[in-house]
Amino acid sequence: MKNQYRSSDARRYIDAHPHCHPDLALRVYTSRLIGEEPSLVLHGGGNTSVKSEGLTLLGDPMELLFIKGSGWDLATIEAQGFPALDLAYLRRLRVLPGLNDEEMVNQFKTHMLDSSAPNPSIETLVHAFLPPRFIDHTHADAIVTLTNMADPEPRLRHLLGDKVAILPWIMPGFPLARALAHCYETHPGLEAMVLRNHGLFTFGDDAETAYGRMIHYVTLAEEYLQSRQPPSLARLEPGPEGRLDGAMILPLLRGALTIDPAAAGPVPPFLLHLRDSEAIGQCLSRADARELFSTGVLTPDHVIRTKNYPLWLDLHGCDEARTARTIGTEMAAYEDRYRHSFQTQVSARQLTRTCLDPKPRVILIPGLGIVTAGVTEKAAIIAADIAEHTLLAKALGAAVAPYQELGEGHIFDMEYWSLEQVKLKRGKFLPLAGRSALVTGGGGAIACGIGRKLLAAGARVFLSDIDRERLQRVCELLGQESDPALISGITMDVTDGASVRHGLETIVLACGGLDILVPNAGLAHVATLEELDEAALRRVLEVNLVGVFQVIKAAIPIFKRQAGGGHIPAQIIINSSKNVFAPGAAFGAYSASKAGAHQLGKIAALELAAMGARVNMINADGIFDDHGISSGLWDVVGPDRMRSRNLDPAGLKNYYRNRNLLKTEVLADHVGNAVVFFASGLTPTTGATLPVDGGVAEAFPR
Repeated sequence: MKNQYRSSDARRYIDAHPHCHPDLALRVYTSRLIGEEPSLVLHGGGNTSVKSEGLTLLGDPMELLFIKGSGWDLATIEAQGFPALDLAYLRRLRVLPGLNDEEMVNQFKTHMLDSSAPNPSIETLVHAFLPPRFIDHTHADAIVTLTNMADPEPRLRHLLGDKVAILPWIMPGFPLARALAHCYETHPGLEAMVLRNHGLFTFGDDAETAYGRMIHYVTLAEEYLQSRQPPSLARLEPGPEGRLDGAMILPLLRGALTIDPAAAGPVPPFLLHLRDSEAIGQCLSRADARELFSTGVLTPDHVIRTKNYPLWLDLHGCDEARTARTIGTEMAAYEDRYRHSFQTQVSARQLTRTCLDPKPRVILIPGLGIVTAGVTEKAAIIAADIAEHTLLAKALGAAVAPYQELGEGHIFDMEYWSLEQVKLKRGKFLPLAGRSALVTGGGGAIACGIGRKLLAAGARVFLSDIDRERLQRVCELLGQESDPALISGITMDVTDGASVRHGLETIVLACGGLDILVPNAGLAHVATLEELDEAALRRVLEVNLVGVFQVIKAAIPIFKRQAGGGHIPAQIIINSSKNVFAPGAAFGAYSASKAGAHQLGKIAALELAAMGARVNMINADGIFDDHGISSGLWDVVGPDRMRSRNLDPAGLKNYYRNRNLLKTEVLADHVGNAVVFFASGLTPTTGATLPVDGGVAEAFPR
């Protein structure tokens, strides 16, 4: 591992933070250097601190501890991410015979200088009790790998030297803080401490020294592991069975992973993330892969993200029916093992705890890769990052000694520790959390409004369009309004079955499946029947009618696979038109095609109800644009309508506003609200039509 500390960069950090102590600026700098290295910390892991001086409100000098705050990631941390605490007071806590977690957190909160600052790290007392000014703590892969072996101390002592102390696993909190302080005091000259199954602490009286020691000792561990690798390791090839069909497997797996709401409360379905690098494929193709990689986490800190054990699935040689059975059988067995382990722990300790959901978060599938599950895509990616590092670390360690996981009792303590669980505490779930949605015709105004409202409701949104430039504009606009990682554009031709199937496969491989389908792509043409060209009629029918058919047909296999779990009801919401019930002269191609699509929706409602799918229609009218995104329909129809009524664009909008009963402008966001209503499943409704037109009497459904 390369030491990235540069004096010139350190000076720039000091200059960029003129309102804070130089020590804190340097603390930010080296913390970021640590956070930028995934083999040291992942997604909020690790913590750093610096001891400094300050003044009270009355001007009295006081010792301060600046410690990484909860919720901050070392890779992006700023000075405000380090809450300041009364160091002298924290040190006095060491004389207590014991300190429970709740009171420990209370002491942190009541001795912060700024009540609005983030909560201090749960390892604050470690940093307070140890004397050095700068302390760095990481879960370095190489160090943890070497500790997860039988009797690792002789090897570690020989490798790291006599300036590093090695301690057994100790639960974070007050006991760990006292143990590390005692060790430091009884071993003069220490530069670092290794805590088995947890990680490495390094320290120094300046930022460069503490950081440099971290890099030095981790590098020793990395070089040792690399030196023990057999030459054949790099030449491992994937097994002869071949690549599995992820587009078939992931929806089946996602359905099986869905938590039963009747048993677990209102928990959203999971989104999935597939990680399939060449290195992962090589690991999973090893002859000893199942035995090696089905073991527990590298460090208990990971358990709240990944559970202790992954689920191993060998699906080679399985057709779809057998794949579904295997997934169901192995999933049930995994859940039984989890519940049994939980019950064993609570019974032995005579505890009262509520069992967390027993579903795996990491699934290892030879021939496919690592699949991870999360209520949000971010949670699934975090689990995948941890799982990938775990896989590669175990592979490296296997060349040194057999893997030895931490006992299940310690894992239970961490997984059910209130101070760890609080990291995952969420408010009320958004109505579409954990669900994915596809909106066709994604380059237009209505799709923009639908996408906006789906994103606001918590969905993972995909927009498709044949016009790549228009599609990109909508995605960029929505990405500016919300998290751009939650919106993706797919170039797709809804009239081409192969293009549609490829587009839906892209979605499945990106997030595991599809829950909400909004056929919205539309094409307009103005001509009387006498003047209507047959080729123009066919073009409109191909997009507005056949396109709806193509996307529904391609989505049905995905919906059926997901329905195996019974708790991910598919939602199809067709954007029809006011013209279904109130067609317009010289608008026959559009009106007839939309009426046909509307009828297809009713047929789909009849045919798909058996698997719990709901199909509904929205009849909108007069939507011209959305935040600068024009409607493709009105780009075609607008000039004719303005000429026939002798109106300018503003006048045309006013005309459509005044012709409805409510005298209101209909917006793309209104259509989006209607889509979210149906997609949320708030009512047991299918086969329904919801007008979004301000009240056009001749278009009332009948």
